[in-house]
Amino acid sequence: MKKFKEQWEIQQNWQLLFPFFGLVILGYSAFKISNSILKDNSILLKIAVTSILFFLLLKFTLFIFKKLENKWILDYKWEMIRVFMVFAITGSSSLVVGRPIMKIIGITKENLNPTLYWILFIIIGLIFYQILLVSFGWLFGQFKFFWAFEKKMLRRFGFKRFLD
Repeated sequence: MKKFKEQWEIQQNWQLLFPFFGLVILGYSAFKISNSILKDNSILLKIAVTSILFFLLLKFTLFIFKKLENKWILDYKWEMIRVFMVFAITGSSSLVVGRPIMKIIGITKENLNPTLYWILFIIIGLIFYQILLVSFGWLFGQFKFFWAFEKKMLRRFGFKRFLD
């Protein structure tokens, strides 16, 4: 445990929550992927595929951490897990919020061209993504990081003059 704490620069025990929840989220993702691939198969096969996917996702995530470690300016390595959690929650939440908003506005697949529907869905999802990213970043104690990230993203979208 001491080596783990040193590797992730964990100074206090409460910071262990982030690696724990990161592994739980990774396991849940592996389960959801295997469940969608193997709809009617046996539970043992699903457990085996979930385990393999979990291992592969963990390796991929650690690879991404190594690549982003020097690019992202964070105080501690364990904060990267917190940042990844914010991205995961924000992506899911923007879809959950976007669908009802589209229904309230009256935009459905039945009353609109499918191509136009998906374009509007992506645009509305992106709008809520921007708002939720900063909001969840603030809730997770990473407002400074996500505000800088948000400004960079908005500049790429062409909103430079509104940010300066």
